[in-house]
Amino acid sequence: MATDLDGTLLRGDLTVSPRSRAALALVRAAGARHLVVTGRPATSCREFLVAIGYRGLAVCGQGAQLYDASADRLLVSASLDRELARSVVERTEEALGAGPLELAVVTAAPENRFVVTAGFTDRMRPEWGLAGREELWAAPIEKVLMRHRTVADGLVVAAAARVGGREVAVTHSEKGMIEVLPAGTDKSVGLQLAADRMGFTPAETIAFGDMPNDIPLLGWAGYGVAMGNAHPDLIAMADEVAPANEDDGVAVVLERLFAHP
Repeated sequence: MATDLDGTLLRGDLTVSPRSRAALALVRAAGARHLVVTGRPATSCREFLVAIGYRGLAVCGQGAQLYDASADRLLVSASLDRELARSVVERTEEALGAGPLELAVVTAAPENRFVVTAGFTDRMRPEWGLAGREELWAAPIEKVLMRHRTVADGLVVAAAARVGGREVAVTHSEKGMIEVLPAGTDKSVGLQLAADRMGFTPAETIAFGDMPNDIPLLGWAGYGVAMGNAHPDLIAMADEVAPANEDDGVAVVLERLFAHP
């Protein structure tokens, strides 16, 4: 069983409900395994993994990282060329013709700090770093995040993917947040890395997600479940639509599959 975190296993307040915890216990009792596959870098998802007593491998950073939660150690981590990233941002802005994008970067492992420009968000978090636009490229990075205050996300994604071509990977992880990653990076790539080490196959896997960045995840799995709150593009390709994350949709499906008669 593979699950995304935000908008899927996590509720809006970033907690895992008692019902979902109980459903995960059913999975373990049945001898099945839970694999987290998230867009968050390892440093950002660690607290959630600890909170649910998670052990073993997790796929982080949209598939760019393979993280051993038991040892608190990164096994695989990909970086993004900074000059290429800057060029993709500039070319995307030119293609959109709607003024500058708001930007953030995730710095390279093991630090993985989230650093933003002043206009990126109205709600700055204490753990985030604030930087001028040029300062974003001062140190190694793993990904760039872009948003535009007036242009629809879909148009930003399309423009970035068009100008980035095969040089980078572009995905849409949550509303108002488009990610530029090293070429070839997506959740299915990270999932395959984990599968090779853990010894499971797509046919043995059920996957849960909520956003377009989960399309490769559900596409890899033998059975894909979109949350009731999911993006229409994910719902369109899913095998099943569960209740929303706020209604414990993951638990609803796991109870059906793993609860004893």
